Amino acid sequence: MAGDRLRHVLRETGLMRWPAFYRDAQFYWALAAGVVVLWGVWLWLPRVPSVEQFGVQRLLSVVVWQPIIEEILFRGVIQTQLDKLTWAARKLLGISLANVATSVLFILVHFVHHPPTWAVAVFVPSLVFGYFRDRHQSLYSPIVVHSFYNLGYLLVVSP
Repeated sequence: MAGDRLRHVLRETGLMRWPAFYRDAQFYWALAAGVVVLWGVWLWLPRVPSVEQFGVQRLLSVVVWQPIIEEILFRGVIQTQLDKLTWAARKLLGISLANVATSVLFILVHFVHHPPTWAVAVFVPSLVFGYFRDRHQSLYSPIVVHSFYNLGYLLVVSP
């Protein structure tokens, strides 16, 4: 019984299925877009002051643990539950309203540790993460894209 419940939770949150997202051209376009945007940020915007020293612990936290935890919570739990609601399952330009609502919550959480401009700036990347959650019915592609974007953010904001 417990094993069935665990399998159900893993399947529902998108952790049971490992799709071949690495064969999806849109996945690579999303990674490339992240590089272009971060390069533009690096060139044109002032860097956010970083009080932490770039180190292995920070790298693991920002690039590994935070994307995994955030994607399980936001895309795996919240977006999945919202998707069950009739209004939230509707799509505009290929983006579900569940994804939009989840992305708004994602911004609000980022206000805790980021300046307002950076917190609001996570909206579009959050939509990208949610798009891949919907597209692949899995959390693995959003986790990879999220980790990649966070690595770029870490490199851009670190002095």
